Amino acid sequence: MQPIRTLDEFFQRSGASVSLYHMGRRVTACPSNALSELENAQTPWPAPWQGQARMAIVFRLGDMPEPAIWFLALPLDEEGRLVPAQRDAFLDRLLETLGRNVSALGQDSASKVDNLMKDNPLAFTPSAPFQAMLNARATYDLALPASQHFESVNAYLRNPKALDWQQLGLQGVADTVVRLDDDVADRLSTQFSALPTDVVQAFCYCLEHQALPEGLVKALRDRGEHAKATGDLETLCACVRAMGATETPTVGDWYSQLLRDETTCGPDVLAAMAGRGWLHLEDGERLPLFLSRLADDERTDFIAVVRDLALIPRLRLPILMALRDAPEESTIRSRLDALSAHTGQPLA
Repeated sequence: MQPIRTLDEFFQRSGASVSLYHMGRRVTACPSNALSELENAQTPWPAPWQGQARMAIVFRLGDMPEPAIWFLALPLDEEGRLVPAQRDAFLDRLLETLGRNVSALGQDSASKVDNLMKDNPLAFTPSAPFQAMLNARATYDLALPASQHFESVNAYLRNPKALDWQQLGLQGVADTVVRLDDDVADRLSTQFSALPTDVVQAFCYCLEHQALPEGLVKALRDRGEHAKATGDLETLCACVRAMGATETPTVGDWYSQLLRDETTCGPDVLAAMAGRGWLHLEDGERLPLFLSRLADDERTDFIAVVRDLALIPRLRLPILMALRDAPEESTIRSRLDALSAHTGQPLA
């Protein structure tokens, strides 16, 4: 039998039931072939985050009574392809722990799997909203019931005065967002302007992981505009992030409006666009404007942000072309020249 060389091969040979989820820029379902294509150097990772392929692997192995979850951050090179050394070390540890004959795992496999994440350099702990969204998404995909907090959030949206918002759980918000139907979306859209700031932000941090109906997008924009007018930068950025996965002109137009506003478009707003709304930067006018704002503000790490965005396959060529076409006297060109002078290397 051929030796196991990849994590994908390990799961295939073990007969495990596996579901993959992106855990970098958003919590979204990941195609089953994405890991194998990355490990076999066929394609770059489609959703890189800070130079890593961050994923959740939800699986059942052997006689495990409940699914296990591994949060892994695989390092990527400058083209978004796997740097295999740490993956290889983890795979060796995995096979030594469980045994090389993974098709005949014993009854103690569950406890051994739990120990594999201890002191693992590839392991990471997602933020609370990411963990809540993964739990909501995985239970929904597995046709399991939502958490005990789900009903209270829905009751609150039916009548906000009937419940103290401080009793709502983030997991209930995530469950509601994953199960968002037209009725709940309409209620949320109608009430969004009047909801407490903490509730708005909790919903935003969950809404940012999926496409939204137009009415809710407009409600987010209106609440974001109110936050901008009152100097509430955290809520403004939360609204910018929450709209990012929705590919409608409403989002792109608002992003362009914010980018043209020198007093509003600081590092936090730019980071919100880059982190969650990168789809809207794939635009011939919006991308150069974004890069100009990024370069103009000395508080930003221009090179780090651009490199991170350029790892996204669909943005790599547009970014390289925008940098190439930047005017000689622009701050973009100054930033690139400073990098070249310091390192002797171009950006890409």
